[in-house]
Amino acid sequence: MSSIVVHAGHIVRATALVVTAVSGLSHAHAQEKFTYVTNWYAQAEHGGYYQALATGIYKKNGLEVTIRMGGPQVNILQIMGAGQADCVMGSSDLQMMTVRAGGLPVVTVAASFQKDPQVLIAHEDVKTFEDMKGRTILISPSAQRGYWAWLKERYGFTDGQTRPYTYNIQPFMSDKTLVQQGYLTSEPFAVQKAGVKANTFLFADHGYPSYAATISCMDATVKKRRSAVAAFVRGTMEGWKSYLANPTPGNALIKKDNPNMSDEQLAYSVAKLKEMGIVTSGYAAANGIGAIDPARTQQSFEFLVRNKMIDAQKLKLADVYMLDLIEDVKVMP
Repeated sequence: MSSIVVHAGHIVRATALVVTAVSGLSHAHAQEKFTYVTNWYAQAEHGGYYQALATGIYKKNGLEVTIRMGGPQVNILQIMGAGQADCVMGSSDLQMMTVRAGGLPVVTVAASFQKDPQVLIAHEDVKTFEDMKGRTILISPSAQRGYWAWLKERYGFTDGQTRPYTYNIQPFMSDKTLVQQGYLTSEPFAVQKAGVKANTFLFADHGYPSYAATISCMDATVKKRRSAVAAFVRGTMEGWKSYLANPTPGNALIKKDNPNMSDEQLAYSVAKLKEMGIVTSGYAAANGIGAIDPARTQQSFEFLVRNKMIDAQKLKLADVYMLDLIEDVKVMP
């Protein structure tokens, strides 16, 4: 019977080859799946997310990300609660606070927008918020449950001067006495395109404390998939920095998801995001994109308690936010 002799050196080399092959295989499958649902149809206000996807930033951070669009018929909280999404884009941290108070265990880990882009739009004769007292203001039901309380508290507006906003600018166009709600990067553009001269009033520049475009997740998700959530937060903020520098890759994906989005609208929105410091101003300037100021969360909490939107005996501020993830990221503008 013949014998086979294998030298130790050959074994070492063979083992190294196997390890290398397995390592390469595991690296090829290292991307962890992660699903995020936005709060509306794809637009420049979601640019950082789409940019991170388009340029491979999420992949570099170890994630295979799926972005699902929200919209008027999409209940993003229901989708997340059913386990079909890992995190969602809250319209504001105040919204997420009231959701938490309502019993859904949601926690906010970051906010892409330092300034909530909510605005009121008035015809050119209106120069200040004070000039709007007594005028009819068109606002949506969701606004009635949100920033309207702040406007009443701060400027003395009354419920009697409101009428429903139907997401159609035609009533505003035909009646110069009307004021209407809007989003900094959207309705003002439509009004401008229609040739009407109007003034836009950004709540955030007058003390409205809300953050916007949040990354909000179920408590259980952050606990079980903490590293994945942290990677998504980091990738998103890197995406925003990249998008504001050159939005072309992100815009291509936005238009793919939302073919109705025009280049002109995207350009206008990006310009406004930059001009008004929506992403990079305030606390983000020193603490990184997406950062949340604990002192400001206290203001928001007190505002909601004061207006009886939440019960301070049933909800603790510490349960609403988990800020250590974004504090560790620090993607500077």
